Amino acid sequence: MPKVTIDNITDVVIGSLGQNGEVTPRQREIMVSLLRHLHGFCKEVRLQHHEFLAACDYLARAGRTCDEKRQEFILLGDILGVEVLVDMLTNPVTGAESESTVLGPFYRDNPPILPAGASVVQKHFEGEETVLFEGVVTDENGAPLEGVILDVWEDAPNGLYENHDPDQPDFNLRGRFQTDAEGRYAFRALRPVPYPIPDNETAGELLRFMGHHPYRPGHMHFMIRKPGYGTLISQIFDASSKWLDNDSVFAVKDSLVAEFRPTPDAEDDLHVGFDFALRREKALVDA
Repeated sequence: MPKVTIDNITDVVIGSLGQNGEVTPRQREIMVSLLRHLHGFCKEVRLQHHEFLAACDYLARAGRTCDEKRQEFILLGDILGVEVLVDMLTNPVTGAESESTVLGPFYRDNPPILPAGASVVQKHFEGEETVLFEGVVTDENGAPLEGVILDVWEDAPNGLYENHDPDQPDFNLRGRFQTDAEGRYAFRALRPVPYPIPDNETAGELLRFMGHHPYRPGHMHFMIRKPGYGTLISQIFDASSKWLDNDSVFAVKDSLVAEFRPTPDAEDDLHVGFDFALRREKALVDA
C-alpha cells in the first residue's frame, strides 16, 4: 500500500475494493462514485474532526429514533430531496403513464378492504369537509383496467396521520379499493390539510440547519397496483392548498394537482375527479 496523503487517499481506498471479497460491477460503480463524491465533499468544505464526530453522533441518534411508526432516514431523505430524486430516477415518465412521487414515512400495509364508494372516515372532526374521490385507471393507451388495487391514506383535519395520533381509531382515513370492469374507482374521505412533517428529533435539527420549514400541502396518498403493471406511488394535491409551491419534501408535480370542487350532492361537500394511467412492466412489453 502506498503512503497515504491528502492527494492519494481517495484512489487508495478505491483501490482496496475487491481485495478481500467479491465485488459486483454495480457495487463497484456505486462505491467508486460514493467515495469520490464523499472525499470531494470533505475536501471542498475542509471538514474538521469535531464536525465529523458531530455527524456520527447525529446519524446514531437518527437510528435510535426509528421504530415501527417512524422511519427517520426516509424522513431525512425527504427533507434533502433525495427520495423524490430517487423516485424520478427509478420511475421516469416515458409515455402516457401517470407521474409518481414519494411514498413518505406514513404508509401502513394492509389497510381495510372497502367497497367502491365507501368512506375511509372512522372519526369526524369539527370543521371537516367531506370529499368524493373518483376516476378511471387505464393503461398507457387509455384502455380501462379492471381489478386494480388502490391503497389510499391521508392526514386528519388536525394534521396528524392515525398512527401518530392516539385519539384516532386504527386505520382511520386509510382504505383499499378495487376498480370495476370499466376501470372506475370511487371512495369518500376528508379534505386533506397542510401539516408539518415531524420536526422534532434529528429531522427537526436538519430542517433548522437548512433554514427550511416543515410544512406539506394538503394531499391524498395513493399506491396503485395490478399484476403485469408497474406499481404507481403517487399523490393528489389540493390546488388551493398552502405550501403547494414550497413543499418541505419537494414532492409536488404539476400533473398531480387537482381542483377540489364544491358539489351539490348532499352526501359530499367536495368532489375530485382524477384519472391514473399505469405502465406495463418492461419484461412483459419486451416479451
